[in-house]
Amino acid sequence: MDTSRLSRSEYLAVGGAVLLVIAIFLPWYETAAGNAAANIDGATGSLSAWDVHPILRWVLLLLALIPLLLAWIIVRGQEVGWTRGEITAVLAIFGLGLLLYVGVIDRPGEPSEQISLQIGWYLAVVADLLILAGGIRRSGETTRRRRPPGTF
Repeated sequence: MDTSRLSRSEYLAVGGAVLLVIAIFLPWYETAAGNAAANIDGATGSLSAWDVHPILRWVLLLLALIPLLLAWIIVRGQEVGWTRGEITAVLAIFGLGLLLYVGVIDRPGEPSEQISLQIGWYLAVVADLLILAGGIRRSGETTRRRRPPGTF
């Protein structure tokens, strides 16, 4: 195992992954204190993604695992059948879409205009963008093997 193989792009993506895991447990939403009817599944106050999103929390944790796996593959010097960083970038785009959906388009709680976004959601978006940037940079560092036409 040779950690000198890791470049800035892997460190950037791994840093984003660590930040994403931390952000899942920080407050994402807060109900309006002046409105007793404002709640998220019956709960009021500050709520984290871990509290509110039973499926999304696992999806985000898996997304945070991907840059760590990419770094592990690079440290071990394994050959893969795809350009390194591509899958990380694609999954980060997927994660960003999910984050924007639950934060901007369909915010949980009733009434949704009485639910405000907190620091955890913003950190999750920044973390996802770091993972995306690391994946894009890594995929740009490696060249794609060309194959003869008609082969797989």
